Amino acid sequence: MDTAGRLQGPTYKHAGTNAAPYELMTVRKLTPVIGAEIGNIDLSQPLTDAQFAEVSRALAENQVIFFRDQHLTMDRHDAFGRLFGELHEHPAAPSAPGHPGMMLIHADKDSPRADGEGWHSDVSCDPVPPLGSILYIRTCPDLGGDTLFASMYAAYETLSDRMKTYLEGLTALHVGDYRGVYAHHGVKDKDTSPSAVHPVVRVHPMTGRKCLYVNKGFTRRIVGLPRDESEGVLRFLYDHMANPLFQCRFQWRENSIAFWDNRCVQHRAMWDYWPNTRSGYRVTVRGEVPIGASQV
Repeated sequence: MDTAGRLQGPTYKHAGTNAAPYELMTVRKLTPVIGAEIGNIDLSQPLTDAQFAEVSRALAENQVIFFRDQHLTMDRHDAFGRLFGELHEHPAAPSAPGHPGMMLIHADKDSPRADGEGWHSDVSCDPVPPLGSILYIRTCPDLGGDTLFASMYAAYETLSDRMKTYLEGLTALHVGDYRGVYAHHGVKDKDTSPSAVHPVVRVHPMTGRKCLYVNKGFTRRIVGLPRDESEGVLRFLYDHMANPLFQCRFQWRENSIAFWDNRCVQHRAMWDYWPNTRSGYRVTVRGEVPIGASQV
């Protein structure tokens, strides 16, 4: 990054810039850093092996991908997620009847809060956190309700070499405190508070790229550091991660889908549409135990 804060030179490499063309679908990048809208594919139908390979590649290259005008039943939404792995069951959130891996995402005029209002990576408090999440919005307001996505590749790669060296051997404690969070959905608190220790800098198992893996939603402290130092480092990282240069913004329409890679992406939902309704379902694909940069 230069003195004006621009991404430049070898400091940050845009993913997929020189990639081969796609043959079975269209891929329109939203920014040079993160995000792409996918066209010419119908997710309500089973994907061929070749289509699955192209969707997987688009996710790896763009970190979050979007689909418009999709009409999925719950079974098809569930089946699409299972193409990428076993579905993760949320430790506290309400799910669709008969679909324990399908989380309800809903906010309306009676909601005291909306899901995902702060920057986070989904359920990073689990010992085996998710690979990715697939959110299908069926109802949304005419204005508002966008979701912001931020690249943790870019956040890591624009740090100084000294800061990278400092962070790469560190781990952080992630804790999920869900007490009362879903009471407005009629869900009673479960006797669970998942926690896990993960590397501050993890290596993506598919791309081999390094990315930051701490977030405001779940990370409580950096292990082995004095409290004030941990708080100072995390505060710096959270401010750094929120740089708009690392982000894309998705405007929802009815029957749109977002599929993001939780291993290298954080997201934040905007609740600027009250008293209107935004509603849909999310399936989350189980991932793997994070591997730190110092472990490879």
